[in-house]
Amino acid sequence: MTSKPLIALAMGDPAGISPELTAKLVALDDIRSRGRLVVIGDRRIFDQGARIAGVKPELNTVEQGADVRAAAGDALFIDLGHLDPAEVEQGTASLAGGRFALANYRHALELARDGHVDAVCFTPFNKQAMRFARADYDDEIAFSAEVVGLKTAASEFNVLGELWNARVTSHIPLKDVAPKLSSERIHRALQLTDSCMRNAGFERPRIAVAGLNPHAGDGGNFGREEIDVIAPAVAAGQREGIAAEGPFPADTVFLRAKGGVFDAVLTMYHDQGQIAMKLMGFDRGVTMLGGFPFPICTPAHGTAYDIAGQGIASTGASRAAVLLAAEMAARRAILRSGSSRSS
Repeated sequence: MTSKPLIALAMGDPAGISPELTAKLVALDDIRSRGRLVVIGDRRIFDQGARIAGVKPELNTVEQGADVRAAAGDALFIDLGHLDPAEVEQGTASLAGGRFALANYRHALELARDGHVDAVCFTPFNKQAMRFARADYDDEIAFSAEVVGLKTAASEFNVLGELWNARVTSHIPLKDVAPKLSSERIHRALQLTDSCMRNAGFERPRIAVAGLNPHAGDGGNFGREEIDVIAPAVAAGQREGIAAEGPFPADTVFLRAKGGVFDAVLTMYHDQGQIAMKLMGFDRGVTMLGGFPFPICTPAHGTAYDIAGQGIASTGASRAAVLLAAEMAARRAILRSGSSRSS
């Protein structure tokens, strides 16, 4: 119907701000001009979110299993009909909420996996609710890889405008970080970061690698991970043409990146990068799952139970997530088109 990328937008936790955010996104003109949304959820929950948000977005309902690419309309809705709003207690994580979000996200991933949409986005999940619904739920990376059947490396990236944060380890206890680090693992993270950023339009991303210890180990006085583990990985990346430097002290490297010296910072663990990125732009940050055959993006913030139902949730980060997914999907389409013409 159109050259605009088709983006599956899974509704997140129904007890938080996800329903109103989803409705607000569908109503944004710049979102509709850059991509076609396929919202997945329960129409009753969506309509309630729209009332809270004070918007009346137009959507065409399509049946489950229908060809969404052939469907008419700038925005579509797949109604799974699986949650009565009366079952939702606002501001509370629940089994019903976790099941709702998991079902929506699984459906979105399956659409992308099977080539029916070009990208996946979702409004915020609540980890506790997800674990109520699925006891072994770890994070979106593991669940997405399972649904898609991904056998290669994947990772979570935080994106704030033109600045990216990648990480070597993610959702693990801090005490387990140092034992999990290896030159091979850091090298793979560098390769994935470089690849994902090139797919997003960076010609040769400049990647700063953070140290693990205070002052990047201070020449071995505060630990030898920088010397024995991190530096060899940086050197291996450089030999492959990756524009990597480091390791640098983690408490100052983001100042240099924010100043434009680097395009990305590869950190060793979750909060080492998250704290810096969220301080710089909590209401604009995007989480992107890299390593998948299609873009997966979501706002970097959570479900905001404390303001749910008030209609005041900002669309800043969610809007940025959808626009990034649309940009990456459009770029992938151009690259595929160019590849097919040259073959």
